Amino acid sequence: MPSPPQGAAAVTARAPVLLREAVYRAVWRWHFYAGLLCLPFLILLSATGALYLFKAEIDGTVFAHRTVVAPSSGGSFGPDRLVFNAMQAVPEGAPLSYIEPARATGSALVTMRVDENRTLVFLDPYRGDVLDVVPAAEEFFGVVRRLHSLTLFGPAANLVVEIVAGFAVILVVTGAYLWWPRSRTGGLLSVRETPRRRVWWRDLHAVTGLFAGSGLLFLALTGLPWSGWWGQEMRAWSNAAGLGQPRQLWADRPVSTLPMRAVLNEPGWTMQDAPVPRSTPSPAPAIGLDRAVANLKAMGMPAGFELALPVGEAGVYAASAYPRTVTGQRMVSLDQYTGRPLVDVHFSDIGPVGQAIQFGIGLHKGEVWGRANQFAMLAFCLATILLAVSAGVMWWKRRPSGRLGVPPLPRDRRVMAGVTGLVLGLGALFPLTGLAILALIGLDLSARALIRHRPLHPAAQT
Repeated sequence: MPSPPQGAAAVTARAPVLLREAVYRAVWRWHFYAGLLCLPFLILLSATGALYLFKAEIDGTVFAHRTVVAPSSGGSFGPDRLVFNAMQAVPEGAPLSYIEPARATGSALVTMRVDENRTLVFLDPYRGDVLDVVPAAEEFFGVVRRLHSLTLFGPAANLVVEIVAGFAVILVVTGAYLWWPRSRTGGLLSVRETPRRRVWWRDLHAVTGLFAGSGLLFLALTGLPWSGWWGQEMRAWSNAAGLGQPRQLWADRPVSTLPMRAVLNEPGWTMQDAPVPRSTPSPAPAIGLDRAVANLKAMGMPAGFELALPVGEAGVYAASAYPRTVTGQRMVSLDQYTGRPLVDVHFSDIGPVGQAIQFGIGLHKGEVWGRANQFAMLAFCLATILLAVSAGVMWWKRRPSGRLGVPPLPRDRRVMAGVTGLVLGLGALFPLTGLAILALIGLDLSARALIRHRPLHPAAQT
């Protein structure tokens, strides 16, 4: 049998190399697009998340004037008196909730409603003094939290978190493929050259990505439950399947149309949509805040719990505790006339999906394994910022003057279509991200069509 021509043999031998190059270009192109959309948000989310990891420490130092008190041997004021003092400080407001001091040196906190806004009143539980009065919209960590969720820019902006989280998954998957060694050895675990050279930034990005990728993936997936659409759908599905909210605890109990998130700041992810129970109206007087707090303490409610005050004759005392020990999380509703618990939900009562998600959220917030958890999450936040900055510098050094510098398309369009299909498959897990991917595909096709049909410069036509 005659041997193939030498040229044909060379083409056959080079085919796998050409295929790898085409796949690499297609993956690089999607990595670029995902980064272009994600990086500014990842910097914001990482910076605000790093701050929130140390909320207790920052509150206890920077804001010690309103969060730290000196214990007194003379005992402390009851919650009723502290709420009265808060009403004197904000006479135009109505009390909404009371937060018990989490420790002997901690202040009490009363939330007041003023028209449609909320005001926070910090009080010394031993002396009854008002330590500070702060509009909730201006409280430091309230601002940090709304920046982290993007709700500071409006309720719809929270949907961007879901899109970014989905693209973060794509970034990690495509980044892992681009990092994979293949036949090269440089820039995998070490950084070459100096910061003046683009290769230094490329290696820094790759080496940082090797460490930060798993953390970014974890933070994205554990942050998704709080997103506006995906998180709500996941909660609804898990509750309907009996894997989240323990619906049997509400059986044969009168409930209102209000969800728990309407009365409590921290009802927990699983219980946000649970209905608030109703007290049975009685000619007897309500038990009062002092007795409600005493009942909760007698029930073993963890220190620092939040207690929402009853509204109307059918209202309840709704309490939630979310200590740094995730398994200690608890939510209780008391009848305002008898003080008996209408609903008492421990962490162990929640379904497996709800437990897994709330445990993941605890890890996300650095609340599970003490300092080790905090510093691990901080390292991932800082590495993500470094990842984003190095990507920006690398792109700036590479891009042609006056152009976006999108990585070139592979010559084989079938490869690009195949990789795009895989990216769409990932996007299908997060529908809003999938829609954003489709929009990107449309923009990319439109831009390429515009370039193809752009008329040549007159000098080029001669």
